[in-house]
Amino acid sequence: MIDKLEMFLATAREGHFGRAAASLGITQPTLSAGIRQLEETLGVLLIFRGSRYGGLTPEGQAALVWARRIVSDARQLRDEMRATRHGLSGRLRLAVIPTALTWAARLSARFGALHPNVGFTILSRSSTEILKTLDDLDVDACITYLDNEPLGRVSSVPLYQERYVVLARSDHPLAGRASLAWSALRGQRLCLLSRDMQNRRILDRMLSQAGVAAEARVESNSTVILVAHVLEGGWITILPQGIADFLAQGKDLAQVPLTGGGGHAVGLIAPWREPHTPVLRALLAEARRLNDR
Repeated sequence: MIDKLEMFLATAREGHFGRAAASLGITQPTLSAGIRQLEETLGVLLIFRGSRYGGLTPEGQAALVWARRIVSDARQLRDEMRATRHGLSGRLRLAVIPTALTWAARLSARFGALHPNVGFTILSRSSTEILKTLDDLDVDACITYLDNEPLGRVSSVPLYQERYVVLARSDHPLAGRASLAWSALRGQRLCLLSRDMQNRRILDRMLSQAGVAAEARVESNSTVILVAHVLEGGWITILPQGIADFLAQGKDLAQVPLTGGGGHAVGLIAPWREPHTPVLRALLAEARRLNDR
């Protein structure tokens, strides 16, 4: 039954039978047969389909909620039993906003040193994608903003408070300043994260409040692209202090703190439930210790 529910969840997530089968490492006929068996067991049609996927039926929408709950409970049972017998092991899947990737590395390295049998898969995702992957059970936990846009019902542990800096090449006119007001960025050639990123929405609001047009000639979902443009000369970007420290190492770049306006809290979130799996419990505890340092 659980494997059939996993097939159903994958199909609802991908919206495509072929991609769902590939994500599970099975053939499409096996997937289709499994979903048909699930429908026969439940006595309802779950998915509209003709020559292709046609979406969930009303019964399928209701079943999706139950399927997520049942599969989540089954995974927790498996992890509880494995931890009882072998200690903490397995693989944790994290989705992380791009500006917090250095903190994800810090957390996974500390956790891995304590629990060497636990591996990590770390994915860079926008905050919107993060909530979807968490709802779809595609990841176990996420690092994202805690206090800027609604998260829903989650367990959360703050990691740090974001502070923003201007990153510029050392020969840029702004590079020698001790600090900058947001209004000082008026007329500058900005390259910023793309508008699907919550960091960009925060920066747009801060710039607008300072009377600066929040326009960027270059946008990207990659902080590496932004820093590469800054290195080419003439461009500046705005990044949180932590990721700026990492990306500026060994490069001819200057960081200038921006004054005014509070930063936002970033932290670890996980689906709300009591109790969490042993591995996730340990990860949340390690995040609390990291926050206390």
